[in-house]
Amino acid sequence: MSATTTPALEVDGLKKHFPVYKGVLSRPAGAVRAVDGVSFAVTRGETLGLVGESGCGKSTVGRVVLKLLEPTAGRILLAGEDVTTLAPGAMWTHRRRVQIVFQDPYSSLNPRMSAGAIVGEPIGNFGLAEGAERQERVARLFRRVGLRPEFMRKYPHEFSGGQRQRLGIARALAPEPGLIVADEPVSALDVSVQAQVLNLMIDLQEELGLSYLFISHDLAVMRHISHRIAVMYLGRIVELADKRTLFAEPLHPYTEALLSAAPVADPARKRRRIILQGDVPSPARPPPGCHFHTRCPYAIARCKAEDPALGEVAPGHHVACLRREPGAPPVALTPTV
Repeated sequence: MSATTTPALEVDGLKKHFPVYKGVLSRPAGAVRAVDGVSFAVTRGETLGLVGESGCGKSTVGRVVLKLLEPTAGRILLAGEDVTTLAPGAMWTHRRRVQIVFQDPYSSLNPRMSAGAIVGEPIGNFGLAEGAERQERVARLFRRVGLRPEFMRKYPHEFSGGQRQRLGIARALAPEPGLIVADEPVSALDVSVQAQVLNLMIDLQEELGLSYLFISHDLAVMRHISHRIAVMYLGRIVELADKRTLFAEPLHPYTEALLSAAPVADPARKRRRIILQGDVPSPARPPPGCHFHTRCPYAIARCKAEDPALGEVAPGHHVACLRREPGAPPVALTPTV
């Protein structure tokens, strides 16, 4: 496979289980299955959105991809190279390929460092430039994200929330990565500022050919920035499709319910509101069969016993639902957005 066609990121059967200990002797008593067999790929220049409610495991996926957490099972490939089992020291040479933009622009910046030092630190860490050349590269990064170079002397507390997030983006760009994991990067910002930061990320992607793994619970944000969207529920991907297909024709009952909860700007457009019954099961004790069957209005007997695999039911449209398999009893899932 050529370098131009090799995905920026491939994840195959990724699992992350956190052990649970009980008793005075702290004996193993089970595990929290935060990520339970996730597979996807992010191509070069693409934004893959990872969406789901709180606790579904989407942020854990991002941390495992970054190797901030070691995976329990599965494979992680960066630009075609398997980095799954690399030790921290051996992983260093691959760190430049993948960077992160954090959720909180207030706590993710060192308050004791100037803005220029924060952005320039990765340049020095990877030995890309020193002295005047390093300062010039930092100044170019400031201009690229919409900040004035003279702001390099300021400290984080002197910036607004949107400006701090621009600093975070500049820091992520500093080592010239091919992939950026964006973990809820605009959720702490005002709506007007959210749009500015999202548009900046889109412009940077077009200019630099970046790939994004964009993690969020906000469907409006996902619709704006993503090319494809993966919907997660209880540690698994239940649906994966390009954004137009997903919003127009959701095939998984959970996706349908998720979209029905999203506000629509046009009051003339009517839709059916779906309210799921019950609570999300604990990832430490997931239900047998399909994890969603305890809340699914279309569940049948098979759903309680058989675990559906994520399969392609239409070109580029993958869903994990027994009701969508060939020959399954028909079920009408109404588009909601």
